[in-house]
Amino acid sequence: MVAQAAGVLTPVNSQHQPLEIRSHEVQVVINNGFAQTLVTQTFYNPNPVDLEAIYAFPVPEDASLAEMRMRSGETTLEGEVIPKLEADRIYEEEKNAGNNAGKAEKQSYQRFEFRVSPVRANAEARMEFVYYQPVTMDHNVGRYLYPLEEGGTDELAESFWTRNEKVTGSFAATVEIRSAYPLEDLRAPGFNNQFIDHGNGHYQWQYSTDQGTTLNQDLVIYYRLPEDLPGRVDLLTHRAPGAAEGTFMMIVTPGVDLQPLSNGADYCFVLDTSGSMQGKIAMLADGVERALGKLSDRDRFRIVTFSDSSRNLTRDWVPATTENVQQYIAQVKTLQPGGSTNLYAGVQAGMRNLDDDRATNFILVTDAVANQGIVEPAKFDALMRQQDIRFFGFLLGNSANWPLMRTICEATDGQYDSISNADDIFGKILLAKDRITTEALLDVDFKISGVRTSDVSRNAHRKLYRGQQLVLLGRYEGDGQAEIKLTARKSEGEKTYRTTVNFPQTDETYPELERIWAMTRVQDFERQKNLGKLPASEASTMIQDIGVQYQIVTDETSMLVLDDATFAKHGIDRKNQQRMQAEHAAQAQRQASPAKVVRADSESPMFTLPTPRIGGGGGGGAFEGPVAALLVAFAGWFYAANRRKEK
Repeated sequence: MVAQAAGVLTPVNSQHQPLEIRSHEVQVVINNGFAQTLVTQTFYNPNPVDLEAIYAFPVPEDASLAEMRMRSGETTLEGEVIPKLEADRIYEEEKNAGNNAGKAEKQSYQRFEFRVSPVRANAEARMEFVYYQPVTMDHNVGRYLYPLEEGGTDELAESFWTRNEKVTGSFAATVEIRSAYPLEDLRAPGFNNQFIDHGNGHYQWQYSTDQGTTLNQDLVIYYRLPEDLPGRVDLLTHRAPGAAEGTFMMIVTPGVDLQPLSNGADYCFVLDTSGSMQGKIAMLADGVERALGKLSDRDRFRIVTFSDSSRNLTRDWVPATTENVQQYIAQVKTLQPGGSTNLYAGVQAGMRNLDDDRATNFILVTDAVANQGIVEPAKFDALMRQQDIRFFGFLLGNSANWPLMRTICEATDGQYDSISNADDIFGKILLAKDRITTEALLDVDFKISGVRTSDVSRNAHRKLYRGQQLVLLGRYEGDGQAEIKLTARKSEGEKTYRTTVNFPQTDETYPELERIWAMTRVQDFERQKNLGKLPASEASTMIQDIGVQYQIVTDETSMLVLDDATFAKHGIDRKNQQRMQAEHAAQAQRQASPAKVVRADSESPMFTLPTPRIGGGGGGGAFEGPVAALLVAFAGWFYAANRRKEK
C-alpha cells in the first residue's frame, strides 16, 4: 500500500482537471507547553468552470482546530463552529446558490477536510486555518510534528478520491519557540537547518523552496533544553477580568532518581503483519533480530504475529540463548504481509501465560487500525487490565488509530510513540532505552488543594517513566496559594513531593488554553462512550455543546465560513470572532515581550534533583536494550524509504 499525502481531493471519475496548490505556508509558534499552527494555502482552478476545492490533512494528535478563513480580493470570510448537520445544510445551500462559503470538518482520528466554494474558473482562492495543541518535553527534548504524510488507513476514502499533493509554487515553514528556559538546539531532520537565536527567549527556524514540492514528508521539529535543569512545576493560566472561573495548564517535570533494572525480564513482541504493513515487514524482522541480540541469558522472549488471526511463533516463553535467538530470527524473516488487522487477537495472544514473578515488557508494533474480530475499545481496556505489564507501543504513520492505542496505554499505565518517516529515530532510541532499563514511579497520585479545581484532565499515568512529564489541564475558582502534592511508590518505598503555587485572579496571557482544555474534555467524553460508561447519544450531545461553546471542531461540530451578512441571515452568533480577538491580542502582546517565566515553584522547589539526561544512568551504553535495538531497525528502514522517495 502506497501512503497518500495531504492534498486537494478530486473524485476518481471526475472529468475536471484537479485543482492546484499554488503555495503552502506553515507558521508555528511554540510557547511554554503548547503550539499554535497557522497554515495558508493558495488554490488555483485550471478549468473553465467554477469548482469546489476539497483539501485533506491528517489530524494532528490532540489538535483543537480553532480558525478557518477565506480571502477573496479585499473580502475576508471567517469561520464559526456550529453543529455538524447544521453546517452541512447551510454550506450546501450557499454553495448551490453560487455564494462564497467554506467548511472544515473532522473525519474521526484520520483527517480534517476543508471545503472552499467556489474557486472561480482560471482563478485563485486563498484559505487559512489555525489549530492549537499541547507540546510536552521528554528528557528536556521537545518534539513538534506537522503531519503531511497520510497513513492510508481509510481504504474507502482512498478508493473514492484521488489526490493532488503537488505544490506548483512555493512551500515555506517558520517555527518560532518562545521559552524562558534557554534552548541549546533546534533542528528538523531532512530539512535545512537555519536556527536563529533572537534573544529574550525567542528562537526561530525557517525553511523555504520556490521550486515546488510534494506534501508527502512530515515536518518534525526537535528542540533541546540544557541538561540538568531542575525538576520543576510550570503553570500557565487564563482568567478574564470578572470571570467566575479560570483555566490552567500545569506541567510537572520530575527530578527523581530512578534506578536501573538489573534482573532478568520477559519480552513479548506482538507484530502486525496485516496488509497495511506492506513494505515494513523487512524492517520488523531486522528490528526483532537486533532486539533479540540484546537480550541476556537471564531474559526470556516470545513472538506473536497477527493479521486475520494471531500466531504464536514461539508457542511459549523461550530462554534467550544464542541457539534460540538464531532459530526464531530465521522464522521472523520469512513473514509475509497480508490480510486484515485483528489487533485484539494479537494482543490477547501476547497476554497469555504471563509469569507474575517476572517483569514483563510488552512491545506492540502496529498502525492499530483494527478492522477484524473484536474492535470495541472497552474490550481492549478490559483485556489489558488483567495483567501488570510494562507496555511499549510503536504506532506507525499518521492517520493511525491513536485513540485506540491510547486506550491500551491507559489501561496498562504504558507508553506509546508515534513514529513518522521524518522522525529523528536515533533520538527516540535513547528515550526508549531509558524507559525499559530503569524503574518507574508507581501508584502516582496528584492533588491540588487550597484552590478549588474542576474538570481536570484525567491523570491516566499511574506509572511515570524516566524523563516523562505530567500535564494537567483544568478549571479553577477563587485565587491565591494552592498546595501541590505528588505521591508515588519507588523501590525504596513511598515518596511524597510538595510545593505551593499561585493561581491568579486575572491573567489574559494565554486565552488559547480554554480551547486546549475543551479538547481534553471532548476526548474524555469519547473515552467514556467507547468504554460503555456514557451513552452514545449523551456523549454526542456533550461533545457538540462543548465544541460550540469553546469553538473547536469535533466529530459533532464543523466550522462554517461565511461573510457577516450571511451569518446574520442564518442567525449564527459570532462566538468565534470574539475568541479570536482575545487570542490575537494576547499573541501580539507575547510577541512583543520577552518570553514569560512560567515556573511556579521557584520559591519552594518541589524536587531537589535535576531532570534526567538522555542516556544518563540506567544501564550502560546509549544503544543498549531490545526496544532501542528495534528502533535502530526503524531508523534503517525509514532512511531507505526516504531515499526511495528522493529518487
